Amino acid sequence: MRRRNGTASLLGQEIEILMREREALLQVVGATAALIASLDSRDLPSTSVRAADLAASAINALSDESLRDALAVAHARIDDACAVTG
Repeated sequence: MRRRNGTASLLGQEIEILMREREALLQVVGATAALIASLDSRDLPSTSVRAADLAASAINALSDESLRDALAVAHARIDDACAVTG
């Protein structure tokens, strides 16, 4: 029984670590989404446009729910005109 409790405790700790990591990743994704939405690609050097496109493609691949969670964690909102508020 003691081994089972120890295993459950380790599993609980691992879940807590993963949840903190998820929160940190959501923060990064939300902030990145807000940044990308605020950019005007005509004002960027071509190397930056490629990097922004790569980030935007990865963000666009997220589910709507994950993106909403990320924006909420980053305290950002992207409106229809792509203005970012935080």
